[in-house]
Amino acid sequence: MEEDYLKGRGAQIKTENKFLKAHYVAQHIEGLDEPLLENPHTQIFQENARKILNRVDSPDLGFGFSMNPYQGCEHGCIYCYARNTHEYYGFSAGLDFESKIIVKRNAPQLLEKELLKPTWNAVPIMLSGNTDCYQPQEKKFEITRKMLKVLANYRHPVSIISKNSLVLRDLDLLQDLAADNLVHVYISITTLDEELRRAMEPRTASSIKRFKTVETLAKANVPVGIMNAPIIPGLNHHEIPEVLKAAADHGALNAGMTVVRLNGSIGKIFEDWLRKNFPDRFEKVWNQICSMHGGNVNDSNFGRRMSGEGNVADAIHQLFKASKKKYFAGKTMPVYDLTKFRKGGSLSLF
Repeated sequence: MEEDYLKGRGAQIKTENKFLKAHYVAQHIEGLDEPLLENPHTQIFQENARKILNRVDSPDLGFGFSMNPYQGCEHGCIYCYARNTHEYYGFSAGLDFESKIIVKRNAPQLLEKELLKPTWNAVPIMLSGNTDCYQPQEKKFEITRKMLKVLANYRHPVSIISKNSLVLRDLDLLQDLAADNLVHVYISITTLDEELRRAMEPRTASSIKRFKTVETLAKANVPVGIMNAPIIPGLNHHEIPEVLKAAADHGALNAGMTVVRLNGSIGKIFEDWLRKNFPDRFEKVWNQICSMHGGNVNDSNFGRRMSGEGNVADAIHQLFKASKKKYFAGKTMPVYDLTKFRKGGSLSLF
């Protein structure tokens, strides 16, 4: 590994932003008195958001709305599809995504405003659909907790996905929602290999902590499942049976998966990371990712982009299906009870 490798960060480069007319590069190193260094320290930006609910029209996803209290994510997962959205804010999808975090302080108020609309009908909302709602800054700002309070007040269904054990801080609210079948929690577990996890997801909870989180939620009667995602051939695909067995043993009721795809700037970011961390198997991993997406790492085709196609993808899906059948037989998430929604609301929380 190179001496100037930024430990604790996933991306090691700052990619170009296609929305900006100008950008700076170190094109002629010999003409610089000192290197153009990136600032790896976390910076917080406040946004007065205009809306918080996002309609999701993708046929690949099983939910209709998502909401994201944060833009950018300190977890620094190298493969994260959300990196590209940081470019809309004038930042890069690389280091900026995990070091420049945008906080939407008014998200709870915006959520309540939507639920109070006479035209709103209760449908499960994904929290979050883009960046992790329990990323490190949530410990300070508690925006996700405030949003859960709104949902609990109106008895509205919600689905949560996170890599962070901080979700247990809100166990009281999750138990309250679970009592009326209004919540599903999914913990994302990518690998059991801690060396790989630290390189690929540098600021996330360890796999041991994530399984402990699954176990705690299950014992508290909060419906919990896992997402074994993304599956990256040549890096973590062989771990599928072990991950699903451990999840089931710790009380998970369901398991899902997606394969890796590297759209937009993520392709360059992942390629740089893979060359620096796994030079001995770069060609194998890169070529197998391409084989799942029509010869490219970039894939926007519905139906294929998240599941892949071809021999490598088929082998992954067969292994996942066999493992799920073995370890999750007879298990299922409870159905949401949409009748509990207090249409028109109760007293405002704000």
